[in-house]
Amino acid sequence: MIFLGDFIDRGESLYEHKELLGIVMKMVRAGNALSVMGNHEFNALAYHTEIAGRPLRPHISKNTDQHKAFLQEFDNDPVTKAEVLAFFKTLPLWLELDELRVVHACWDQSSIDALTSLHGSSLMTTELLIRASDPNTQEYKYIETILKGYETPLPNGMSFLDKDGNKRYAMRTQWWREDATCLGDVAIPPDIELGPARDLPVPIDIPRYDQNERPCFIGHYWLTGKPSILSDNVACLDYSVAKQGKLVAYRWNHEKRLTNSHFEHARVEE
Repeated sequence: MIFLGDFIDRGESLYEHKELLGIVMKMVRAGNALSVMGNHEFNALAYHTEIAGRPLRPHISKNTDQHKAFLQEFDNDPVTKAEVLAFFKTLPLWLELDELRVVHACWDQSSIDALTSLHGSSLMTTELLIRASDPNTQEYKYIETILKGYETPLPNGMSFLDKDGNKRYAMRTQWWREDATCLGDVAIPPDIELGPARDLPVPIDIPRYDQNERPCFIGHYWLTGKPSILSDNVACLDYSVAKQGKLVAYRWNHEKRLTNSHFEHARVEE
């Protein structure tokens, strides 16, 4: 079993972290599962890590609201909270196995190579956590891409509201679309109103994933509908389970070209 991260924080009424993490942590520690870090685990580490008396992730209302589900379940249990945060810190930012790759949001080889060169491995150290929490560092850019996806500015001051109602002036991109020829081909979400800007060329610095690379599994993107591959060698397994979507897995059997028939899912009832 390989988990894709984002075990925490979605909706203030969620009270299932301890149950979920109790299963995940036991499986990983016993060697029965692997996992990568998601952006929610990274945010939690930054929120609860203080340097010179200040948290790396400021406790402003937006950040606290996003973290509310975790806080309401763990703030009165500091021992378990410390254990969970220590577990999060052991999660690698990516997995490169003999026949497949796993990353939470974006396999950007240049970011992965840079972090390996700067910090020696895929693991989150305190030094990397500090630097990746500072928007003025290169590490911030690399971690943002790997854990949240590649972002490109929208043209002409355009904006849209994301799923949480926040105004965005840049959009995530479908880095797996090797066949993309214009900005509209790579937009996330695909229905962003770009107008004539949809026909602009794809920005040249968007990471691309060659069709000959080993299969890569990702989460993060809150997809809906029937689970299906994104390309012959990229599959996303995040189908919005925390909002009554589907709990999705892919039963991989060493194939180099992924297939829709290997998806498994269960629908969560309200």
